[in-house]
Amino acid sequence: MSENEKQAEEKKDEKPESKLPEPPIETQHQIKVDGKTLKYTATTGMMPLKNEKGDHHANIFYTAYTLYGVKDKAARPLTFVFNGGPGSSSVWLHMGAVGPKRVKMEDEGWLPQPPYQLEDNPHTWLDKSDLVFIDPVGTGFSRAVNPDDNKKFWSLQGDLDSVGEFIRLYLTRNSRWASPLFLSGESYGTTRAAGLSGHLIGKGIAFNGIILISTIINFQTARFTRGNDLPYALFLPTYTATAWYHGQLPHDLQSKPVAEVLEEVEAWASTDYTLALMKGDKLGDDERASLVETLSRYTGLDTKYIDGTKLRVNIHRFCRELLRDDNRTVGRLDSRFKGYADLAISEFPEFDPSMSAIMPPYTAMFNQYVRETLGYESDDTYEILSFKVNQSWEFNRGEFPDTSDRLRQALERNPFMKVYVGQGYYDLATPHFAAHYSLNHMGISPDLHENISYYFYEAGHMYYLDINQLEKLKADVSEFMTGALPE
Repeated sequence: MSENEKQAEEKKDEKPESKLPEPPIETQHQIKVDGKTLKYTATTGMMPLKNEKGDHHANIFYTAYTLYGVKDKAARPLTFVFNGGPGSSSVWLHMGAVGPKRVKMEDEGWLPQPPYQLEDNPHTWLDKSDLVFIDPVGTGFSRAVNPDDNKKFWSLQGDLDSVGEFIRLYLTRNSRWASPLFLSGESYGTTRAAGLSGHLIGKGIAFNGIILISTIINFQTARFTRGNDLPYALFLPTYTATAWYHGQLPHDLQSKPVAEVLEEVEAWASTDYTLALMKGDKLGDDERASLVETLSRYTGLDTKYIDGTKLRVNIHRFCRELLRDDNRTVGRLDSRFKGYADLAISEFPEFDPSMSAIMPPYTAMFNQYVRETLGYESDDTYEILSFKVNQSWEFNRGEFPDTSDRLRQALERNPFMKVYVGQGYYDLATPHFAAHYSLNHMGISPDLHENISYYFYEAGHMYYLDINQLEKLKADVSEFMTGALPE
């Protein structure tokens, strides 16, 4: 081997140069909320993380909003916010519900005509709490120093370790250990928030409250795998709500409020339907025929179709089948949304119309906002939603990831912690009945269940896209935060 070849081989083995990020950037702004002018500081930057050897191995991008001129920061609540995926940046909660700026959508949450716009968010949580939006490694601008280390972060435990370390460092560097603390996560972010509540209590970080938006903490409730009948019963009420919204139910059900209809369906799903699914092939012909009729009544689907599914309609087939006669599909994230089908005979939707409605405006507006308003310059792609992260994720806790036991541990060790659970009626990604099942199976004492408050919204997974539900969310969270703080 020549000298040049030896040097080339040695260079391959060298670790990439670790360059610490630039200091965070601060800018000053103001917004009116409930008639009061709030002056605040926006901070954007990277938090460097070190591994167990003390080597710099990742940078986590964050955006923080803190009220300007607060003398006693210890008295000011602080909320850490993230979305889910796994592989999602925090842009959805940041620019849709919680932050001081909001992507302007149609009032129901539908896609607006480009070019897109930003507007002040009068329903921001900034009047109640300082806010820190976290982009986990692989999302937003956050990256591992060495790309080969990504797998260390793209797992259930690796994610808890890195986001938990970010929180510890932020509290340390900003002298916020004495502040009232909240966590807020959406979708897989609720999996993360529940896990962090138990993970961090062991490190001396206790939360006043955690805010779970569109909750999934036990994935057995949502995985339509062979032999797992649980999701069929737990998704049924959301199928019903969707059919009700699109006018596909019988008149006697269609004429009632959706919440009243769901009470009936949930009672049947947790009794007769669940027992029938447990019987499997032993289900009798007469009972099967009766169940087919009832499922058709509650889903708006044809009896022949339901019989052909063996009483088990998975979510993707439902999204395609409900409006098949119109050659339309319904959204998974928000089943109020309708999409077009390429082929009338297709089995699954080609795309999720609710996801297609939000990707362009949120991508465009955050990229404009972070550079023009917050002053953060980078040629890197801001990974709004990374499918590479999602598809590479290792849950490393068996087939059905579950952080409900971490939440149980946090509640038992910190019985002052309150839990907000918000669910949209038209959410087919994390249905409300599945979330309640998980929370009711944590094995905690009845008095701790009193720490959990449930809120319902007439929209989908990102119920804050609807302007009326955004207003309701702000009112509910304000009430929740007030109740979670010391009197």
